Amino acid sequence: MELVCSILELIGIVIGFPMGLLLGYFLFIYFEPGDVKEPMVRPLHEFDTSSIADLLPDIPLWMKQPDYDRLDWLNKSIYHMWPYLDKAICNAIRSSLEPIFGEYVGKYLLKSIEFEILSLGTLPPTIQGMKVHETNENEVAFEPMLRWAGNPNIILVVKLLALRIKIQLIDIQIFAAPRIILKPLVPTIPCFASIVVSLMEKPYVDFGLKVVGGDIMAIPGLYQFVQETIKKQIASLYLWPQTYELQILDGSTGTTKKPIGLLHVKVVRGLKLLKMDLLGSSDPYVKLSLSGERLPAKRTSIKMKNLNPVWNEEFNLTVKDPQSQVLELRVYDWEKVGTHDKLGMQIVPLREIIPRETKQFTLNLVKNTNPNDPQNKKYRGQLEVELTLKPFKENSNRLSGNLDGTFTDQENNNVGKSSKDKALHGAGLLMVTVQGAEDVEGKHHNNPYALVCFGGERKKTKTLKKTRDPNWNTEFQFVLEEAPLKEKIHIEVITKRRGFGFWPKELLGYVDISLVDVVYNGRIKEKYNLINSRNGAIHVEIRWEAI
Repeated sequence: MELVCSILELIGIVIGFPMGLLLGYFLFIYFEPGDVKEPMVRPLHEFDTSSIADLLPDIPLWMKQPDYDRLDWLNKSIYHMWPYLDKAICNAIRSSLEPIFGEYVGKYLLKSIEFEILSLGTLPPTIQGMKVHETNENEVAFEPMLRWAGNPNIILVVKLLALRIKIQLIDIQIFAAPRIILKPLVPTIPCFASIVVSLMEKPYVDFGLKVVGGDIMAIPGLYQFVQETIKKQIASLYLWPQTYELQILDGSTGTTKKPIGLLHVKVVRGLKLLKMDLLGSSDPYVKLSLSGERLPAKRTSIKMKNLNPVWNEEFNLTVKDPQSQVLELRVYDWEKVGTHDKLGMQIVPLREIIPRETKQFTLNLVKNTNPNDPQNKKYRGQLEVELTLKPFKENSNRLSGNLDGTFTDQENNNVGKSSKDKALHGAGLLMVTVQGAEDVEGKHHNNPYALVCFGGERKKTKTLKKTRDPNWNTEFQFVLEEAPLKEKIHIEVITKRRGFGFWPKELLGYVDISLVDVVYNGRIKEKYNLINSRNGAIHVEIRWEAI
């Protein structure tokens, strides 16, 4: 008897459970409530306190927060453009997804996957408000609040053996708060090099999904599961600090490449150089520079009356692209009066140099880089140089170590200490960018320029005429043998007169910036109030790259 009861219980479970799921499926999907009424529209003053509290989340941000701007004009523009945006976006979706669908055809018994209908509907998304951020960076950052309660009609047809399954996406709602950054700003249309997008909070996504005519999102438990899964997946990819970057301009269009290392050049000596003087000798010196650089060329000392000069002089040049840049070496005969005669030149591609390995070159001097020029067959002497490419350390090797600010025991013993010591005490490149100033005003004239003083060197920007808000955007570089932990950089803003007259120069303000934070953090970008100036300020960016 117990065996019979057990068999009956098993049969009841096998039959009752599927029947219950099927019955619930039809009850929740195909039966709609009949007591749905039209919503009542009443003035706001007729609502009680609890009802108003329920409405607060739906009030636009520009009404609740003063730093969000109202954008009715933009929403109206999107509304009129939406039919064309709909077609353009749908065409882009088709072109990007159809190749992906093609990879699955023939697998898992699938015969085809294709869109039967693809339309985003007639209701465009709206921007409930937008907040624009002011930063010290060369960028534009804004946060729009996007809401889309759309009526799309997207039908995907999947052919599985002899079955033809329709999957329809309907009644979509998306609420998102992205941060959009256009950076860096460049003097080339569209005036920014890339778009960086991140979400400031988890988005809200709601939609209906019909399969074989029934909305499966109405199944209890499935709706919440899909909601949480979508939020987690999107958050793992785009929730701040995660970002999605879309490159608009390549590195060769409008953008400036950052230095990646230093080229250490030792000019050793010259051999059998040309005789240019009347007495059968020359006064040679060497100028050296990297292609693509606007910085002044370095030059050796002059060796008087010597065709086999020995210099043994060392220089450091900033490298930005070792794959394309070349070292240009030009030998001149110094003249007391008039132009200096060219004795010869030669180039060395940086791609021939292995990083951190010193390589010696004995270069045959030529007149120019044209291999078909017959004058290049003339012997012009040789030049011996030693080259070492020293890349900068990666940012991950700076003082902070891992992202959580900690080191493992092995890293502390082996890597951490050496990295810290080299970053704190090793050689490197200090880059100072004087971007501009504001509210600098002289008593007699306003033709300002900036003077940067550091390590005994004085470098100045160009002079801008008749302005109190100059924009120089000039970079200066200082190659140092050790990190400037205890040093300061001195920057002055000076105005000078045009033409003749009294008061030739006037100090508009100055600032002294300690460099210890630059060494520890790698970079600072701040606005400094000028000393001895009423309201003047200067924008400066300083970077330190250790080698």
